[in-house]
Amino acid sequence: MKPCIWYVSKYVSPPAKASAGGRGYLIMRELAKLGYNCVIITSDSNKLADVPRLDSPYKIEKVDGLQLCWLRTMKYDVAKSMRRVLSWFDFEWRLLRFPKSSLPRPDVVVVSSLSLLTVLNGFWWRKRFGCRLVVEIRDIWPLTIVEEGGFSRWNPFVLGLGFIEKLAYRYADELVGTMPNLQAHVTKVLGYTRPVHCVPMGVDETALAAPPPLPEDYRLKWMPQGKFVVAHVGSMGIANALDTFLLCARSLQDQPHIHFLLVGDGDLRKAYEAEYGSLPNITFAPKVPKDQVSSVLGYCDVVYFSVHVSEVWVYGQSLNKVIDYMLAGKPVVASYTGYPSMINEAQCGSFVPAGNVGALADEIKRYADMGAAEREAMGNKGREWLLANRQYRTLAQQYADILFPEDT
Repeated sequence: MKPCIWYVSKYVSPPAKASAGGRGYLIMRELAKLGYNCVIITSDSNKLADVPRLDSPYKIEKVDGLQLCWLRTMKYDVAKSMRRVLSWFDFEWRLLRFPKSSLPRPDVVVVSSLSLLTVLNGFWWRKRFGCRLVVEIRDIWPLTIVEEGGFSRWNPFVLGLGFIEKLAYRYADELVGTMPNLQAHVTKVLGYTRPVHCVPMGVDETALAAPPPLPEDYRLKWMPQGKFVVAHVGSMGIANALDTFLLCARSLQDQPHIHFLLVGDGDLRKAYEAEYGSLPNITFAPKVPKDQVSSVLGYCDVVYFSVHVSEVWVYGQSLNKVIDYMLAGKPVVASYTGYPSMINEAQCGSFVPAGNVGALADEIKRYADMGAAEREAMGNKGREWLLANRQYRTLAQQYADILFPEDT
């Protein structure tokens, strides 16, 4: 039998049960297909996932050829809250107490942020089991909470996370990131260069099947008819930086053929509806199930995402949303100031400076004036590029080469 891999993250779930956290599961599932003995250890406090109800401290399931271990942990409702931070510490305590004898002995432990605190458990397991430790960065902390969360660089919690981050970058056997320019950040933190591998978000093969159609009443009520539709599909929270999109809609009220569609929910949806919902060129549509997202995108002409101006994006992005957009075969316009990837590589859309309403309006008008056949060809480039470069069976083989370099 091939070696054993533990993949440990507080936030990872089967993709059918989650709107986030599916990547790690899908990579491990593909590694299991390659013959590796795969174990995922995670928590039941992922508020973006449909997690099982645990009546005991832990539950182990055998599914998709791997072992999935759920730990019962403290729950929280608000992402930016002390209770969420306390749930991280609770997860680490339960990881320590969890009876590892019920699992196969690891040859490699992959610790995937968040939570960054799990790095400490990872170092302990490396010593205890004599295995290799791989640290995977899916979200750069503490940089993210300093740049986008309003925390001071001198906050004791930030300083503590920075210390753990530096330990991880310096002493882990391998570093993996989902963002393509993470090495620049690691070099900045350490003051010297060490290898960093990129294994980004990918395409789940189940997403290639024809999606279920939208209910007829939903389509008739919420999908704009006879318009050039620019859409944002997903959460409407502070991190999504949608003010640029909404201000752009306000500035283009004199272009009645261009319509702005927002599908989803989130902390800021009610506030956005109160301020912009009366505009004739905006529709706020309800959230749809994950498997119907591509059906919504099929009614759109251009799809959109945005970020705040932040150092975080200097190191690149690998967002689920971009995968969904490109897979739908639609041109992508992004208000994004950062390290470019995916969209430019596939030539399936364009970037405009983050926060620049005028630049976004000009770009949307350019796409609206473009022929439908040209837009379709551009969108198809994105889908074809994803299928050629980002299927999870391909990414899993890349991961195996990182985890077990002696076998390559």
